[in-house]
Amino acid sequence: MKETILVTGGAGFLGSHLCDRFLAEGFAVIAMDNLLTGSTDNIAHLIGNKDFRFIHHDITNYIFVSEPLWGVAHFASPASPKDYLDYPIQTLKVGSLGTHKALGLAKHKGARFLLASTSEVYGDPLTHPQPESYWGNVNPVGPRGVYDEAKRFAEAITMAYYRYHAVNTKIVRIFNTFGPRMRLNDGRAIPNFITQALRGEPLTLFGDGQQTRSFCYVSDLVDGIYRLLCSDLHDPVNIGNPVEWTVQQMAETVRELTDPKLELVYHDLPEDDPKIRQPDITLASTKLDWAPEVEINEGLRMTLADFRRRLA
Repeated sequence: MKETILVTGGAGFLGSHLCDRFLAEGFAVIAMDNLLTGSTDNIAHLIGNKDFRFIHHDITNYIFVSEPLWGVAHFASPASPKDYLDYPIQTLKVGSLGTHKALGLAKHKGARFLLASTSEVYGDPLTHPQPESYWGNVNPVGPRGVYDEAKRFAEAITMAYYRYHAVNTKIVRIFNTFGPRMRLNDGRAIPNFITQALRGEPLTLFGDGQQTRSFCYVSDLVDGIYRLLCSDLHDPVNIGNPVEWTVQQMAETVRELTDPKLELVYHDLPEDDPKIRQPDITLASTKLDWAPEVEINEGLRMTLADFRRRLA
């Protein structure tokens, strides 16, 4: 029998790509999602695969899975600022109750557990680049706090299950990731720019556009996550592309790849928006032998092709 892994949020952008990777590695995969921000379109190509099944379920409620599990990959959560501002209570619940339920399932099954955390645990950082040892600078009562603090709580309870219940846990801190299957109205920089550019609209930037981000192509991120889940590491690990871009540079690059005549327009910076973001990936490099391989422009071209097809 094949080993089975459960992917919560398995119909989402990252979750669906993770399902693909585990199937390619010879696992059986169960994707679980309540479809709040995920879509069955992301896993439609897997329907009919005998090693894959989908369960429509809200994991803030009791999770039942009959078969043995090798692993639980917990990716369920709204993940863009637009989503967690639209769904603040659901974001807090899935980060707390959902993580508790997923950890309880992993404990019951004797499975390893991986938490999809985020670079947002660092908040608007005072240390640059951000190593895993940095504790962060987060506003717990600001509008973004519902996501930041949900993930910080999720990390704390994951480590508690490791220390108290000896669950084999992993924590990945995910930095900005892009690629096919991102929602057209996701709200983050790259899908916003691409959707606007393909519609011939001005590209919208916030602030002066000089805030920085790191952009990692999805296949690289999934490779790092796979290596981490198969490793013996338990402390958080940054996975992201350490090349730092300004948001304006990204907008200009998307414009060059689509229509150089498009206008850039600027709006006020949202509250608590991080000014800098760059991962220190020393730990992933030394312990997982991981580094991103897909060049940003190549990743953008593949993402553009996907968005063109869906906007046609």
